[in-house]
Amino acid sequence: MNISKYLATKQLNVSARGEKFTFPDRLYVALYNSDPTWNDTGQEVSGGGYGRQVITFSDPAQITVQEFNPITGVLMNNIQKMSIKSAADVAFAVATANWGTVTHFGLRDAATGGNLYYFGTLETPRSILNNDIFKFLTGQVEIRLN
Repeated sequence: MNISKYLATKQLNVSARGEKFTFPDRLYVALYNSDPTWNDTGQEVSGGGYGRQVITFSDPAQITVQEFNPITGVLMNNIQKMSIKSAADVAFAVATANWGTVTHFGLRDAATGGNLYYFGTLETPRSILNNDIFKFLTGQVEIRLN
């Protein structure tokens, strides 16, 4: 999952410049028909009974992963990261109209409007039609930090 420009700026100002910032007490999952991007410019789903859903997370845990070095392309083993995963299923309301093809998701600080914190691409884009329900299963949404 990618961090947004908004949150990256806040984290740098808090950690390196001593600025104050109050993090929200909850985050909301938003669904997108296009990439939200670093600058929060994607097309969020709208209409047809759509509304953002609250997401809760597990406690942070240290994990060991394998990653490709972005410069050399070499697979690196035993990379340590901190991770949190969604602690419960996140189900959206039944679609009362077609939502189009959902390709991305984001974590935002408000039920409407607000700021984008993180965003990611769905492994498999999904067309949401009238009477469909979109759901993330427990543990399916993960945020990792180095």
